[in-house]
Amino acid sequence: MTNRHMDFFVREMADFGPRKREFLEIGRRAGLFPSAVARQGPDGTEAEISVWCSNDYLGMGQNPFVLEAIKDAVDAFGAGSGGSRNIGGTNHYHVLLEKELAALHGKEAALIFPSGYTANDGALSVLAGRAPDTVVFSDQLNHASIIDGLRHSGAEKRIFRHNDVAHLEELLATADPDRPKLVVAESVYSMSGDIAPLAQIAEVSHRYHATTFLDEVHAVGMYGPQGAGIAAREGLADRFTVFMGTLAKGFGTAGGYIAGPAALVDAVRSWSRSFIFTTSLPPATAAGALAAVRHLRSSEVERERLAANARLMHRLLTERRIPFISDQSHIIAVFVGEDQLCRQASALLLRRHGIYVQAINAPSVRTGEEILRVAPSATHTAGDVEKFVEALDGIWQELGIPTGPTAG
Repeated sequence: MTNRHMDFFVREMADFGPRKREFLEIGRRAGLFPSAVARQGPDGTEAEISVWCSNDYLGMGQNPFVLEAIKDAVDAFGAGSGGSRNIGGTNHYHVLLEKELAALHGKEAALIFPSGYTANDGALSVLAGRAPDTVVFSDQLNHASIIDGLRHSGAEKRIFRHNDVAHLEELLATADPDRPKLVVAESVYSMSGDIAPLAQIAEVSHRYHATTFLDEVHAVGMYGPQGAGIAAREGLADRFTVFMGTLAKGFGTAGGYIAGPAALVDAVRSWSRSFIFTTSLPPATAAGALAAVRHLRSSEVERERLAANARLMHRLLTERRIPFISDQSHIIAVFVGEDQLCRQASALLLRRHGIYVQAINAPSVRTGEEILRVAPSATHTAGDVEKFVEALDGIWQELGIPTGPTAG
């Protein structure tokens, strides 16, 4: 890097100033989550904290069955996979996991990726890019991985307003009937916690002969029969062509996947650069994910605990007029709307109460829409939820953060 380039980046970071992101170093305590140890300050002082913003929504990253499966696979196969899926990196656990995920979603085939990001990027670059003249219709608030996958596909993209099915239909109606069409949406949106109107999206997409791609990252494991997601909960699993999910949230490990018709999955397997040109998941990770998926297909306990904690927090926040964006899911976006206030609230929760909840600012949300992204998990107790809201209420009043109506 030349001095001129270096100077540019130094100036940019200086201008970024107080908005620079900082990362809290934490060690989740196996078997005791949501308890964790945080290292803070120049001397690395450790403090015990309670985590309220983890994506391990069901605590499967701490589940004894999952940990045992991972340990057994490490003993059998070692730490890494040894290569890409095409060259020496396909283990039997990869094959078993893909069969399990296909069965979970009632689809012909599934394909796993090293992360949810690469699953969206890699799958959409192929599904939108290989069929000539494809036009894609994408929700305004779709995840960055969807945006990047569609950008890499080179396909024409038309954005419909968030969860606005009338706008989606308006755009579909103006497209050439003979062009291949792909509609892309999420079921549960990661920053707001609201849920897409899947029945209407499926109906409109079917009427205009569009293929559908549904990201269920924040739903698989947590919703629907056997944890198959929101579409399955609504009886709509057969109305969506391709499902995309993650192994890193409800299933508590790492990796992403797609499930759908064998022909489409094989196309992604053959053409996706983010699948072909990367090392595959470690066999131990795949084994842990397989144990988590199998467990959650037969257990309702974790889903029921998560739902009860989310309902309780919705009620308590509403009683205290602490605004949050949506009461439709377990993701509770407590609305602050100002960057520094949001950071202050997060810092005070951590320093005074040992409660870790991350302040979310731009570019994850738009400037002026800053939130505390709260995620009560299946591992929290009702008493934990009550103490959290009490602590938040005190800080809310101290900082003078506006109160108001909830759920939108």
